[in-house]
Amino acid sequence: MICKNCGKPTAYNSTITRTYGKGDDLLVIEDVPVISCRNCGIDLISAETFHALNKLRASVEVRAAKRLVVVVGYNEAVADVITNANIEESGVAVA
Repeated sequence: MICKNCGKPTAYNSTITRTYGKGDDLLVIEDVPVISCRNCGIDLISAETFHALNKLRASVEVRAAKRLVVVVGYNEAVADVITNANIEESGVAVA
């Protein structure tokens, strides 16, 4: 399939996970159909899928299954990983 972004024959059908909002208003929609490109890395959503996502977002309270989601802040997580790695390299026991 030809990529509409870069013009290379490296596009293929795929699915992605889209997130909207944050905190208590976080919404995660899985298995969103897209056309992905191995060359330029873009994920293109069709107009039909875009409109379906907007309708789904508007009616999600009726259909949504509540799930426990682990949320990690990048800066905090990286600092913790680096700190723990430095401690382990120095031979100090990590609790």
